[in-house]
Order: sequence, then structure tokens, then C-alpha cells
Amino acid sequence: MTSETITAESAGTWHLGDLPVRRVGFGAMRLTGSAAFHLGDPSDRERSLAVLRRAVELGVNHIDTAAFYFSSLRSANELINGALAPYAADLVIATKVGPYRDWSGEWGTSARPEDLRGHVEENLRQLGRDHLDVVYLRRMRQDSIAEHFGALAELRAAGLVRHLALSDVEPRHLTEAQAIAPVVSVQNRYGLGFHDPATDALLAQCRAQGIAFVPFYAIAGEAGPRGAGSAHEEEVRSVALAHGATPAQVRIAWTLHQGPNVLAIPGTGNPDHLAENVAAGALRLTDEELARLDGARRG
Repeated sequence: MTSETITAESAGTWHLGDLPVRRVGFGAMRLTGSAAFHLGDPSDRERSLAVLRRAVELGVNHIDTAAFYFSSLRSANELINGALAPYAADLVIATKVGPYRDWSGEWGTSARPEDLRGHVEENLRQLGRDHLDVVYLRRMRQDSIAEHFGALAELRAAGLVRHLALSDVEPRHLTEAQAIAPVVSVQNRYGLGFHDPATDALLAQCRAQGIAFVPFYAIAGEAGPRGAGSAHEEEVRSVALAHGATPAQVRIAWTLHQGPNVLAIPGTGNPDHLAENVAAGALRLTDEELARLDGARRG
């Protein structure tokens, strides 16, 4: 398949609350360097700005970011602001709060409920916004999320946040949050290279309720923030060869085939990889190919 003229429209559309987004979006984590956070070398700023602008040109209108996405020289939020402000009316920017990294890049103490307003306001400042479209509460291993989610619900009522979402949760946490305020999306680790039965159950729960499910590390799998994974590479390469596609495109396509409510947010600082990722939204896998990939994942 060629990625030259394929746009994000080919993947179709879903809604985050009342906000329509194309099912292939863009994850900002890899904008800041050769690996996420402080693990690699800082990116070239102009190249990162160009990738963001090209993503929008290709029809991407859903960007996933966080204030804690930064390297020694680059901030994802600052890059988004620099490349895309003033923002298009249909552009949806989702961010996450909860985890915290200090100025040196080291992970600090996760937020208490009363800290979340500061996290939201920092994202507002960096992005140059007066409100945030979607804010994910990233669970930080706590058993109950009620206090933290309740604090975000108050910020939603105050107009700082439009929609609320959850990240790194179990099915019971979704139920717990919904007793407090609506949840428009759930973001968990999920993909061909990572199999967790609890997350499979959560995906089914979201599908039944029409809630968006947004996997992270869908391409990386077990490799996580360090880059693309290689789990089930033989099966993935076989399917890729049949379609004239790349293994990464097959992994994205498999993700999108898990349900109309499933969104992809592949991230990259490479303009060529960006075009390939967007084009994966047009890749249609056969039932036999899906069965083979599903079998490899469960195996």
C-alpha cells in the first residue's frame, strides 16, 4: 500500500463525548526525542514542528499529550503550541494528569487530589488554552480513584475541562468513576505485543457502553517507551507482505479492527513514519489474517 495520498479520514470517526475525532490520531510522547521522556536524545525542534503540522494536513484531529512528556530540551506541549496555535476548531487535544516529573526529568511524587488543579493549569499554560478538551486521570497504582476523579469533576464543572477520561485502570475503576461523572474514553496499554485479560475485559466494557478505547504502546508492545516491539514478528511480517505494508501498519490496523470505538494514537518524530501510520487506517485485514494474529497474541 502507498501512504502518499491516504489521510486520516480513511480510518473513520468516533466521538470523545461530543467531539468527533478521526480514529487515527497522533501521540506526542515521541516528539521530544529518540525515545520517550529522558531515555533518548532530544529531537530537532523544527522537525518536530513539521511533523505536527503535517499530521494536521493529513487529517489528524486528535492529539494525545501530557505536561510530563518532555526531554532535556523539548516539551511536547510547547511543540504543539508552537506548531498548531491558533488551533483549528475541530482539533481535539487530550492530556493526562496525575504523574509528575521534576525539572531534571526524574519521576516525583504522584499528585494528590488537591494537586490536580495545578496539573490542569500547567497543561493549559503550556498549550495556550483556556480549557482542556479531554483530561485523562492516569491512575497511579491507588486502589480507589474516587477522590482524584472527584477533584477533576469539580474542574470540569468549573469549565477548565470539557470531558473526563481514565488511563491505566481496571474495569472496576471505570464503574467507580462513572458514579461521579461521565467518562468519554479509557486509555490502557494494549496491542498485539501485550496481552492482559483484565484490559481485554475493559475493552469489552467500553465497547458495550460506546466509550472510546485508546491503546497506548500499541506498536511498541513490551518495548514500551523505548520503541517498536517485535512480538509475533513472523505472523505480522507475513500479513504485512501480503498487503505491501509495514509491520507497524499491521499492528495499527489490527488495533483499529478491535472495534469502532478503538482509536489509535501512534507517535513518531519522523515525517515518513507519520505518513505510514496515518495510512494504516486504510488497511483492511481479512478475517483469516485477524484470526492468525489473534491466535499468536493469545498463544
